[in-house]
Amino acid sequence: MRIFVLALAWLALSAQAAEPVLRPSARLLFKQPEMLKSGQCVRYEEGGAGWIVTEPVFFLKGEVITAEVRTRHLAKCPLVPGKNIEQYSRDEFNRHANAFPCVAQDVAERDEQIGVVRVRVSDWETPHAKRAENAGRLYRGMFVDRKLEKGMEIELEADLLAVCER
Repeated sequence: MRIFVLALAWLALSAQAAEPVLRPSARLLFKQPEMLKSGQCVRYEEGGAGWIVTEPVFFLKGEVITAEVRTRHLAKCPLVPGKNIEQYSRDEFNRHANAFPCVAQDVAERDEQIGVVRVRVSDWETPHAKRAENAGRLYRGMFVDRKLEKGMEIELEADLLAVCER
């Protein structure tokens, strides 16, 4: 009987180990599903760093179309030899942003569950200064490598979004 219980426990633990890990974005969809229901106004923001003199806040605003948890394979993040991310060109940064979430070169690739929200864009403000080209997904009227247009649909991880007022 003891062997049966031990075998059952071992099978249960090995089955759990095979499940992809939940990222914070996936946990958010389980804990607060009403926050990201269809039709909810959401906002993605970048910038605003600093204590006394703060950087401008750039944003993308829209309406939730769908929210779901997906399993995604996290591959190695693309690297540009001899550069850190602050030195990337816009194209190099976009390649990194499109691969995100990803893992460092010294970390094993793995599957994780992420909370993905599809948003219909209604408004935005993006930086235009050259120094902002590798600082975020928003730049010169673009979201990563796509020109922003009213009504277009984009996908973001749930934990990158905040609820807004219309």
